[in-house]
Amino acid sequence: MGLLSFVTSAGKKLLGKDDEEEIQLEAQAEAREKLRQARMAAKLQDHVKGLGLEIHDPKFEVKGDTVRLGGRVSKQETREKAVLAVGNHEGIASVDDRLEVESPEPEATFYTVVRGDTLSKIAKEHYGNAMKYPVIFEANKPMLEHPDRIYPGQVLRIPPLGE
Repeated sequence: MGLLSFVTSAGKKLLGKDDEEEIQLEAQAEAREKLRQARMAAKLQDHVKGLGLEIHDPKFEVKGDTVRLGGRVSKQETREKAVLAVGNHEGIASVDDRLEVESPEPEATFYTVVRGDTLSKIAKEHYGNAMKYPVIFEANKPMLEHPDRIYPGQVLRIPPLGE
C-alpha cells in the first residue's frame, strides 16, 4: 500500500487541551534541564582551568548527576586532579573519565573522607606514618588550600609514595 498522506488538522482529536499543556510543560522542563547542564559544564570547565589544570581539547558534558570529562592531559597527576576537581561538587555523583594521558604513570588511589578524618590519620592508614600527611596535602593542591580543611564526603587523591 505504501505511504498515504492525510490532512493533519482534520480528524478525531486524540489529545485534549490538558494533554497539550502537559506536553508544553514537559518540553519547557527539558529545555531548562539542558540549559542547567550546559551551564554546569561551562562552570566546571572554568573551575578546572582556574585551578591551572591544563586539558587539551576539553570536553565537559553533564547528564543528570554525571559528568563526562574528555580531552588530553600531559600527566596522570593532572588527570586525577581534574577528575577530583570536577567530582567534588554538590550535585555531582560520578565522573565518566575519558581523559587521555600523554605520559602514563602509576595511578593514585582515591579515598573518601569520613567524619573524624584528618590528613594525618589518612596518612597513617595508607602509608603507615602520620607524618606523611604533607604528601597527601600536596597531591591534592590546588583543590585543598589548607591541610585542616577537609570534609566528609570529599574524595582525595592518595599517590603512591615516591611521586
